[in-house]
This record gives sequence, structure tokens and C-alpha cells, in this order.
Amino acid sequence: MEHILQFFAYAHLPPHLQAVSKPFGDIAQQIVDTLPRNPERTVALRKLLEAKDAAVRALVAKEV
Repeated sequence: MEHILQFFAYAHLPPHLQAVSKPFGDIAQQIVDTLPRNPERTVALRKLLEAKDAAVRALVAKEV
């Protein structure tokens, strides 16, 4: 298993956060399944993780 995939897990989240996180987890799994392991794949996964985290924060952010 690819170590970074643990950060794309979403089953433990409340349903409204699962809805945001799941597509990123699906794409991460597709990347691992279809691309060769190399530094560029790692970059792709790290940037996808950053995007997932930002999307979750956008949902839970308080209005200012």
C-alpha cells in the first residue's frame, strides 16, 4: 500500500465531509493504480492531498 493513501481515507468522517473527501480519495487510488511509482507520481499525490485538505477547510471554515 502507498503510505500517503492513508491521508485520503474518508469513511471515518461525518457524511458532509465524506462527500468532499471521497472524490479526492478515488483519484488518489486511480493515480496509484495506473501510474508508475516515481517522483512525479509522489508530487501528484502530495498536491492532490493539499487540494483535498483545502476543500475540506473550505467546507468547515467559519464565515468572517
